[in-house]
Amino acid sequence: MKCIKSMITSIIYTMFIILSMNEVCYGQEEPSSDVTPMEKQELEALYSTIQGFVGDSWNGSSLYPDPCGWSPIQGVSCDIFNGFWPELFSLKYLKVLSFFNCFQSPNSLPVSIPTGNWEKLCENLETIEFRSNPGLIGSIPSSFGVLKNLESMVLLENGLSGRIPLEIGKLVKLKRLVLSGNNFSGSVPDNFGGLRDLLILDLSRNSLSGKLPSTFGNMISILKIDVSHNFLEGMLINEFSSLKNLTLLDLRNNRFCCGLVSSLQEMYSLEELVLSNNPLGGDMRNLKWGNLKNLVILELSNMELRGQIPESLFELKKLRFLGLNDNNLTGFFGKLGRRFGAWSNPKLCVPVALMSSNNVPFGVKPCHQQQEVHLVKANARKQILNGDINMKNNTSNFIPSMGFSTSANSCFSSIFIIFGLLFNLCNLGV
Repeated sequence: MKCIKSMITSIIYTMFIILSMNEVCYGQEEPSSDVTPMEKQELEALYSTIQGFVGDSWNGSSLYPDPCGWSPIQGVSCDIFNGFWPELFSLKYLKVLSFFNCFQSPNSLPVSIPTGNWEKLCENLETIEFRSNPGLIGSIPSSFGVLKNLESMVLLENGLSGRIPLEIGKLVKLKRLVLSGNNFSGSVPDNFGGLRDLLILDLSRNSLSGKLPSTFGNMISILKIDVSHNFLEGMLINEFSSLKNLTLLDLRNNRFCCGLVSSLQEMYSLEELVLSNNPLGGDMRNLKWGNLKNLVILELSNMELRGQIPESLFELKKLRFLGLNDNNLTGFFGKLGRRFGAWSNPKLCVPVALMSSNNVPFGVKPCHQQQEVHLVKANARKQILNGDINMKNNTSNFIPSMGFSTSANSCFSSIFIIFGLLFNLCNLGV
């Protein structure tokens, strides 16, 4: 019981030190006196914390209206301190350590993460978070590697920089690793592949470079990978196909090259695939897109893609958005409709007869006569030579080559349309 009381007192004491940092957490000027009245928000947080341990019957607002002034609380000290507090490392039972919007000035009051004493928290600390702290500078201390029970590390939108230490890859209990919105540089550590329990990896919006490590294929539990907005390069790794639970892969705004690797078509669990703004190049038809049955978002804009849009995309029944703008694609497939955005593809067009339809995709211009002839020739050849004409299954009721609508069960219309297709083939020299 004595140990528990001591622990509670220690926690209250340290929490109060954190809450009473007026200058750091609220951006106010440091007062001339050593003691300053507490903000209302600080008071409420302190009272709530004490009530959580003592009980709701404790009426702090009436007993201690000014804890930093004339009505001090026994065991609570008030201080203004710029930086981290040594008392933090006395909380050996601490499970969650979080700093949100506390260190705001990278110029006048920069703060760095302490490099030592983390071993004092290693037995119980499970979560460490630094969010929205532009005044938090420096690098990730390698001593974080001693936090053997850590399950969540979130260093989001701070002023941190430098290389990601290899020691992070040794935290094998990690389930969430978010290092987004900093200025980390260098390569992604190879030993991240050892994080077999990791569910979320977010390294986006940094200055990382080099190639993705092939060891990523060992992260068998991973659900989401986001390494967008960096300077990563090289080929996409084939080991992606080993990630059987992955639902999100976001690689946009990097420098990946050398085409779409076949391993992408084996990522059956994918719901969102975002590869835009990478000079990958290549032909979309090299992949069996129909394998990705769960795909909801497919973003392939500005990737130097060429050739026709593959028909296997029609098989993606769950697809809600397809982004293909700023490529060099040709042809047109109306079945994609409003799920399809393809601005800045000069060789991509929609037949004029379909322009009045509400199903015309975004950013696709009407075909010129020469382009329509090309579409007629390609579609007619495929239908006739492959024996694909089946008027009973013609759900679109539209033949682009002739521009006529047909009724579903009209024998006359069926014969007329087949004749029209044969006539077009003759005229086009098929």
